[in-house]
Amino acid sequence: MKNRICLLLLTLGFALQAIGQEPLHPKNNPADMDFMSSDTSEMSWFMVMDTTEMQIGVVETDIQKQKDRIYIITTVHMKQSPTKWVDSTVVSTRDFAPIYHSSFNQQRDMVLKFGEKVTGYYLDKQTNTTTEISEATDRPFFDSNFYPQLIRLLPLKDGYSNTITIFDYNPKSKKGVLTATIRNTEEATMDFKGALKRVWKVEATDDISDNAAVSTYYIDMSTKKILKQEVDFGGRKMIMRL
Repeated sequence: MKNRICLLLLTLGFALQAIGQEPLHPKNNPADMDFMSSDTSEMSWFMVMDTTEMQIGVVETDIQKQKDRIYIITTVHMKQSPTKWVDSTVVSTRDFAPIYHSSFNQQRDMVLKFGEKVTGYYLDKQTNTTTEISEATDRPFFDSNFYPQLIRLLPLKDGYSNTITIFDYNPKSKKGVLTATIRNTEEATMDFKGALKRVWKVEATDDISDNAAVSTYYIDMSTKKILKQEVDFGGRKMIMRL
């Protein structure tokens, strides 16, 4: 009985510690900065239908690390569309604080500039309506487009979980300062181009999808590169492979 009580108290202590844990943001940032370097990568994007994978596009990511700023340019080439989706993110090299974000695709154009307020514009190409953006914020945050990069740089270990403060803008749904959640982390192995890799398998959700979309990242333990990402949403599944 005494041992069971001690175990219960220990478990409760860990639970209370997790509840009281401060969310991650640029001023509370334990990421290993050394693994953020200039790099170019390409991921194949698949939709999973039953057990069949159908490629729908390619995602190219170009990271340019400079002394004061890091530029991350993501270009999506869809197989059924001649146009490209281009997202650009600029963050501070020192702490990954957001500086600029833009997104251009067939549906909309958006530009965000981060300062005392978040300013910019949102052009809905379906309705040809432009919304001027001026959002006040009350706490530090990461750009929502950057946090998958942040996850791979965190001090991951079995059972690691945390919350991340992010900013996202969408006039049709949630916008402003939101939360992303790392729900669980576990050590795993996966086959990557014929070689067995030790990876961190990290499960995450965010307020952007009301935590309905679950992203699972497979992160190489030695290089901290994302080798694969799975997204499960409402019975649908997508996979991106390096």
